Parts: sequence; C-alpha cells; structure tokens
Amino acid sequence: MRITRLAATFGALTMALAVAACGGDDEGTGSGGASGIEGKAAGGKLVIGVKADQPGLGLQTGSTYTGFDVEIGKIIAKGLGVPDSGIEWKTTVSANREPYIQQGQVDIVVATYTINDERKKVVNFGGPYYIAGQDLLVPTNSTITGVDNIAGKKVCSVSGSTPAKRIQEEHKDAQLQQFDTYSKCVTALAGGQVDAVTTDDIILAGYAAQDQYAGKFKVVGKPFSEEPYGIGLKKDDTAGCNKINEILKTAATDGSYKKAWDDTLGKSGTAAPELDTSKLTNCS
Repeated sequence: MRITRLAATFGALTMALAVAACGGDDEGTGSGGASGIEGKAAGGKLVIGVKADQPGLGLQTGSTYTGFDVEIGKIIAKGLGVPDSGIEWKTTVSANREPYIQQGQVDIVVATYTINDERKKVVNFGGPYYIAGQDLLVPTNSTITGVDNIAGKKVCSVSGSTPAKRIQEEHKDAQLQQFDTYSKCVTALAGGQVDAVTTDDIILAGYAAQDQYAGKFKVVGKPFSEEPYGIGLKKDDTAGCNKINEILKTAATDGSYKKAWDDTLGKSGTAAPELDTSKLTNCS
C-alpha cells in the first residue's frame, strides 16, 4: 500500500513538472512566446493604445481615431499581419500607459510615448520613430520667449508626463498646473487660467493649428529637450521589440512612413522627417 501511494505521488509530481515545463514555453515572451506581441497578432487582432486629444497625432472623433501615431500603429499592425479591421484602438493618457501595458489592457502603445530609462525599467520600447523636443505654447501676445523666463508663470502640463516632470525638477520657480490631458491645458490657456502649456513641440503645433485657436496661440520655438517617441510593449517581449524595429526599418524605405506623415502632420506644411533607423533601441 505504501509503495502504491509513493508511486502515485511520484507520478503526480512528474505530471505537474511536465505541465509546468510546457507552460514555461507559452510564457517565453523573450523568445517570441504566445503571450508576446507576435503571438497576440497571430490571431489577427491587436489592441493599440493611442491618445485621443492630440490633433495631428492621436485624435478621436466619434469612434474614429486619426493622426500620425494612429498611422504608425497601422504600419506596425500590418507588419505583424494584422489588418486595419483587426485593430482595436484604446484611449490612453500619459499616466496609464505603463499600467495598461503591464495589465494587458493594450498590446502596444503608440501615444507620443517618450523613451526614457525610468520607463524602460517596467516596459520595453521599439523605436524611436520620431524625435520631438519640449517647448511652450503661449498666447500670441505673450511676453514669454522661452523656458528661461517662466519663473512665477502658471505653466500647464499633463500629470505623469515627461514634460511635467522636467518642469518640476528643473524649473521649480514656475507654477506647474497639471491635468490628465493636454486638451484641458489648452482650454485653460484659452481661458486665461494659465500662462503657457508645455509638452513636445509637434503636439503644441497641432493644437495651435486647430481652427478654433487660429491666430490665438504660438509655439515659442525654443525646444529645451530631446524626446524620442517609442512604441511601448511588455517588458520581457524582446522578440516583439525586435520585430517592431524591423517593421520600422522597412517603413523608412518603402514610403509608408513618409505617407503616414504626409497624410497627417504633413498637412500643416511641415515636410516629413527622415526616420533614422540607426537610433532604434537595443531591445532587452
């Protein structure tokens, strides 16, 4: 009886180890496992996090999302074998991009998402696909000429964003106001509640170009940072990150990157930048 019980116990243990080993293969996102981005895309579906309130980059009108980031998302999806019809767009704000990726609420994030060391501790990044610079949006008659004379001024940015953190840490004499979206900052600027809005120059240019703000605002034009926009995905998905970079390399040469720009931000008259593939991240 004792031998029988021992044999049964040993058999159960062996089976459990076998199941665990099989499960380990499924979880191996670092080598492109089923829970990695390539595994998700294999089903013909992809959930992409984008901004919903940034004209020219990520703007939601009804159930439709438009902008440069949206087009970049489509390029990545297509490279993974997912058609436009297989994409589910999900609105993200600056503060929830990492949690959405970690929790699996989105598969990738393409949302003016600056690559930095702090974020790389918890998520992985493909890209960058664009290099922006932090600047200031002010009323056309403003006396603010750059970041050096914002002392005592009410400067608005988004909580959880790199621009807000830079103002907090490097320009403590400014009065930082924070909202969860840049559109609220721009509304506050239009109403005179703040003196300036700060984020990346290309985002600010998109707001200034909106019909309702035509002639009311200007971008100062003195960027004081370098913001490499990346495509966020799960931290351990090295294979997925490398795949995204391969897709971007192709987009840089086949005309799809330029078309994404020309169809969105290019309408402002700004020529498409060159996608410098030598700066793509070293996925880890």
